[in-house]
Amino acid sequence: MASGTVIRSLRQQIASCESQLHDLKRQLAEVEHQSQQQRTNRASEQGVHTRDDPLAHDFSHGIHDDFKSEVLAALAQSEETAPPQRRWPLEANEYKRYGRQLIMPEIGLQGQLRLKTASVLIVGVGGLGCPAAAYLVGAGVGKVGLVDGDTVEESNLHRQILHSTAKVNMTKVESAMIALHSLNPNVELVPHQGRLTPETALSTLQHYDIVLDCTDTPASRYLISDTCVLLGKPLVSASALRTDGQLMVLNNPPLPPGNTSGGPCYRCVFPKPPPAESVVTCGDGGILGPVVGTMGILQALEAIKVLTKQPSASSNDSAPADPPSLLIFSAYSNPMFRTIRLRTRKLKCAVCSAHATVTPEALNSGSMDYVQFCGTVDPVDALSSNERISAENYAKVRLDVNPFTGLEPSKDSHILVDVREKVQFDLCNLEGSVNVPFSAVTSLPVGGRNGTANESDPEAGWVSELRQHADKPIFVVCRRGNDSQITVKKMKELGLDNGGQRWIGDIRGGLHAWRDNVDKDFPEY
Repeated sequence: MASGTVIRSLRQQIASCESQLHDLKRQLAEVEHQSQQQRTNRASEQGVHTRDDPLAHDFSHGIHDDFKSEVLAALAQSEETAPPQRRWPLEANEYKRYGRQLIMPEIGLQGQLRLKTASVLIVGVGGLGCPAAAYLVGAGVGKVGLVDGDTVEESNLHRQILHSTAKVNMTKVESAMIALHSLNPNVELVPHQGRLTPETALSTLQHYDIVLDCTDTPASRYLISDTCVLLGKPLVSASALRTDGQLMVLNNPPLPPGNTSGGPCYRCVFPKPPPAESVVTCGDGGILGPVVGTMGILQALEAIKVLTKQPSASSNDSAPADPPSLLIFSAYSNPMFRTIRLRTRKLKCAVCSAHATVTPEALNSGSMDYVQFCGTVDPVDALSSNERISAENYAKVRLDVNPFTGLEPSKDSHILVDVREKVQFDLCNLEGSVNVPFSAVTSLPVGGRNGTANESDPEAGWVSELRQHADKPIFVVCRRGNDSQITVKKMKELGLDNGGQRWIGDIRGGLHAWRDNVDKDFPEY
């Protein structure tokens, strides 16, 4: 609410200043008109025609004073409203603002004019979209559209550079527009609040020259790419996770479907989406701010290259596009950048080939279900109710009475296994818990005639350790309550439950539930 009040106050102040400026201009015009009329009257009385009044010789020969005043007022108003004759193609402040790139032969005056008349749509105002938007607005792109349906969260701030602590809970589009307008007020910013959908994609993208895909889900990437092909728009697509990133310029040149000279689309590179369960988000896998920032900056760079490309000397069309390629960035590799050459359009692509099945009608009708095409991962529901315990009841196991024995708990009354990876376990953990990374659990095969682990396996050490305390129940916890369920199933497959004699179960909702319902001070990340 506070931010909304500040915005309304600033807008009211701007409106007040604009009103004062309008009044001052009107007063100036009236004074200038009166001064001009006084000079004309004096010249008329003296029988002299003024040089700067082409109608003065008419006014001095019987023209009524009232009519004379009306004509002069009309001339003064037309001079005030007529656009000034521009001597140079750019405004004076634009030469100064963009001077460092104007003097480069790759941009020059013509390139800057192309940027000024260009329009770019940025879908996603997060880790990729923030730096991309900043550099495109800074470069002087005429119109920039921003699409996003999320609000600013504190966890965004280490990488999403247009947002700030004061803007937490503000929509990302509104937050970005404030920062970008402050950076360059000459650029037209167009807000598109809400997520892009098949029903809105065509109407949203059609008003822009080039599109930047700064989203983080396969479904949105396929939707944006399909729409760009149908509308004939070049697309700059990027992604980033942990310390790695990828970048492609797609549908460039943006030729009609069936024209094999056109650039490949996202479906040409990835005909099938990855398995839904293999898709890892930044929230689960992590992301290093400069990594996603690097990819966003490269998106802006590629967009500028496309928009400022010089026309071919042999035709009026743009020069041929660079061969399609996939740029791979890995922050901790040497070298950090690698390029893989991509093939041209696939002959049987569902979107950009002569046999395309994706049509504008299919998008507008809503029959294209991109979420279904990419698949969804349902919450894990692998255990029965008697194999799970709430965070509140587990707190009683730790602090009050052991529900299995009815005895006061002791430090060794049970075993708590935390299956988060070590880097997360080291951030924060429950006292007394044992770390068995989920990657070690899933990589351990089941062997032996009795379903026991293969003792020769070097990763079976934790299994042997748990087997030595067969009298203690095992509670398994993870971050959200999914990996813990799979771990419980794995432990039982390994025979750690002693044929059902030993209780093994997980904490429902994981450490998120522990923080929400038990310990408000437990760190959230």
